[in-house]
Amino acid sequence: MNKRIRLKDVAEKAGVAVNTASTILNRRPNSWASKETEARVFQAAKDLGYRPSKTARALRSGRYHTIGLLIQDLTNPFFSTLADELESAVEERGYDLLVENCRSSLVREKHLFADLDDLEVDGSVLWLSDNEVFRAELAEMAQANRPVVVLGNGIPDTPIPVDAVLSDFTQGLSDAVDALCSLGHKRFAFLSALAEGQADGNRPRLFQEMLAARGIPAANIDILRTGHTVESACETFAGFLKKRPDKRPTALLAMNDLAAIGAMRAAIEAGMQIPADLSVVGVDDVPLCSYLPITLTSIRQRYKAITRAAAELLISRIEGTGDHPPRQEVFATIYTPRQSTGPAR
Repeated sequence: MNKRIRLKDVAEKAGVAVNTASTILNRRPNSWASKETEARVFQAAKDLGYRPSKTARALRSGRYHTIGLLIQDLTNPFFSTLADELESAVEERGYDLLVENCRSSLVREKHLFADLDDLEVDGSVLWLSDNEVFRAELAEMAQANRPVVVLGNGIPDTPIPVDAVLSDFTQGLSDAVDALCSLGHKRFAFLSALAEGQADGNRPRLFQEMLAARGIPAANIDILRTGHTVESACETFAGFLKKRPDKRPTALLAMNDLAAIGAMRAAIEAGMQIPADLSVVGVDDVPLCSYLPITLTSIRQRYKAITRAAAELLISRIEGTGDHPPRQEVFATIYTPRQSTGPAR
């Protein structure tokens, strides 16, 4: 068996005391070591393949230096990108990231949420299917001083009882509606992609209200519900188009980019051209949008700003510099036009 590399081995190779090596490797703020010494210690650890025992480190310091992330669906590029950005943000502060995937199952989400206490983490970032459903549990976490930050879409009427970083879709959606109306569109569809049992949220209502304010009657707006996969979105929109060979929408907004991509495929298979016959707008603006054969217009969520704000809020709580009432940071969404939108025929 290979010999386990100890902290002592790293210290000897770097020519420093064990306490100095420990302080540097754990990125403690009380380190007086020079940049050259720090570099030498990190290089020695890398050369030797040193991996500290998290359990032993937690026993010594009271921390695991690990953050948990609960997200809805890793197969959705939005959540995988979010996880990647958050991992980068916390690594810069000396923390690892542990990802828990709900797989778009409300049953699994409740199970994972209930088991958060069993994770060897110092705090958690939560993207829940509906923050309101878990409001009572979040209030209990705040009462118990458990470090947690929730993410999500929309601004609640009553502030969330823990730190929150939220996306406001009002601006991005308003700009999308303005752009589509200015292109002459008068018949619209909204494709609501949801997990089984999940509520629609406020985006379909906002979409209808914004169109009504611009003179589009409710009879010209179709709200379609579909599952969370791209296949489900494609099947749902394909079925809708078959039932509606006339008076089809000329513009569609999907709740996320995956649903938009599925709708585009269904429209093309039905003999429609994009954007000549149907303009399509997604939500999230995942990196894939810019590389599709027909690049996808989307409403961008600000990944880097969201994840860095979440990391800052959570780590300030973990390290004891965040003794204040819950804070809420809000980032506006940005309408990003591409090839999938154009003038109504």
